[in-house]
Formats: sequence, structure tokens, C-alpha cells
Amino acid sequence: MSGETGRRVAPSAGTTVLEQAFDGDSLYALRSAVAAHAADAGLPRQRVYDVVVAAHELAANAVRHGAGHGRLRLWADGQVLRCQVSDDGPAGQDPARPDAAAWGREHGHGLWIIDEVADQVSLNRAPSGTTVTVTFAISSPREADWTRSSAS
Repeated sequence: MSGETGRRVAPSAGTTVLEQAFDGDSLYALRSAVAAHAADAGLPRQRVYDVVVAAHELAANAVRHGAGHGRLRLWADGQVLRCQVSDDGPAGQDPARPDAAAWGREHGHGLWIIDEVADQVSLNRAPSGTTVTVTFAISSPREADWTRSSAS
């Protein structure tokens, strides 16, 4: 999977702008693709960084705690950008990775960070895998407040 590239689609209402498989060897390429597509969707620089952090943390969790690989989907509708990461199931089902722990949400862990940067987080665990969807407002009130306070 590390050689697989993402599929780019022109952003429009509710359109997938990126769909890409990943594994531990392709996280750098995944971060670069997410950054480019988040910027193209119209997010300010800090929010692009937030999306990249969230996407990386989710993908790293899928690699470490899931099946060792997963799929990222990014789509926008003009008002929000959504990033969804899914894996094929708990690592316990993979004989090569029996010692991996479940995705944790404690302070200092990836899901805690995502809770801090995303506007909305949805997590669905099932025996067939974990899917997490994070939502980012394209025009974030937090960004608008920062812009006003830095202009003073």
C-alpha cells in the first residue's frame, strides 16, 4: 500500500477531494496530500495544520492499534471539511500484531489531541474495524477570533 497514491477530485459540494490507502510507510505522503487538499478547500493555514494533525494521528492509530493499514477519505461541501479514517479491525485479529492496544482517548494520546483541534469528532468501533470522522469548519469562529485579536 505504501506505493499507492491518492485520487484527486476537484472540490465541490459534498465531493470527495481525496481518497487514499495508507500504511506505516506512507504516512508522510498522506500528510502532504491532506495538507494540499485542505488548503484547496479554503481552510486558513492554522486550520490546515489542524486537519493534518488530526489525519496523521488517526492514520497512526490505525497503523499502530488497528490492522496496520487503513483508508483516508477527505471531502468538503463549502462549509465544512470532513476527514474520515477507517481500518479493517482490531489488531488482535491480526496474528502478526497480537500485542497492540485499543485506540485510547486519554490525555496526551492522539484522540485527545483530535478532540482539541476538530470542531466535531465521531468514532465508531465495530468488530469489522474502527471509523473516525472529524469535521472542520472552513470558516472557523476560532480562526476569526484569532485573526481579530492578532490585528489589534
